[in-house]
Amino acid sequence: FLDYVAAAKLDPAQVAEVVTGMAEACRAAGCALLGGETAEMPGVYAPGEVDVAGTIVGAVDRAAIIDGRRIAAGDAVLGLASSGPHTNGYSLVHKLVGDRPLDVFEPALAMSPLDALLMPHRSYLDDVLRLRAEGIDVRGLAHITGGGLIENPPRILPPGLAIRLDRQAWAVPPLFRWLAALGPVAPAEMHRVFNMGLGLLIVVPAAQAEAALRLLHCPASIVGRVEPRVEAPVVFDPPLPEKIA
Repeated sequence: FLDYVAAAKLDPAQVAEVVTGMAEACRAAGCALLGGETAEMPGVYAPGEVDVAGTIVGAVDRAAIIDGRRIAAGDAVLGLASSGPHTNGYSLVHKLVGDRPLDVFEPALAMSPLDALLMPHRSYLDDVLRLRAEGIDVRGLAHITGGGLIENPPRILPPGLAIRLDRQAWAVPPLFRWLAALGPVAPAEMHRVFNMGLGLLIVVPAAQAEAALRLLHCPASIVGRVEPRVEAPVVFDPPLPEKIA
C-alpha cells in the first residue's frame, strides 16, 4: 500500500493521525504500508483542506482469480450489508443537503447525519477469505461502488445472464431514505448512485448459499439469484417504485 497526503500547508500532527489510521487498516488487511508521498501546494488547496489517496496492489494465483466466468443460471446472490454510503455518492449528498446543519441529531437516523455519512467503509476481506478457506465456491464478487446496484452487478456477469434482486430480502437503511426524501430523488437514481445498504454481492452455487451465510460475520442475506437475461442485466423484484417509502 502507498499513500498520498497533500494540503496547502501540512500539519505534522494531522499527517501522523492520517498515516496511523492507514497503518491500522493495512494491518487489518494483512498488507504492508511501504511508503507514500506528501505535498504542500498552497495554490491548489484551501487552508484546512487535506487531500488523501492511496493505492494497493496484490497478487493472486491465476487459478484462484474470481472473475465471474463460472457464474451460471440458478446461482445464489448473497448481499453483505454496507455501513453507509462508503465512498460513493457524496457529490449528490452535497447537492441534497445544501446548507442544512449536519451535526444535529436526526431522529430518523438515531444519530446526526454527519455521523451517518462519515461511517467508516466496511471491509469484506475477512469474510471473503473465510468463504474460500471453508471451500465455498465463490464465483463472483460485485463491490457496490459508483454505479450502485444498477451498474455494478452486470460487470461480473457472463453474456446472457442477469441478476434478479429481491427487494424484500434486505432493508434500505434509514440514511438512504432520508437522502431520497430531501430531493426528492427517484428510486432508480438512488440505486444508480448509492449502494442502498448492500456493499458487496457474492455469487455462489445455490446449494452452498446457506452454508456461506453461516460463515459470514458481516450481516448478510440471500438477496437474489442469477437467471437467463431477457432484458436488463439487473432486475428488481418487485420493480422499483416511483418513490422510496
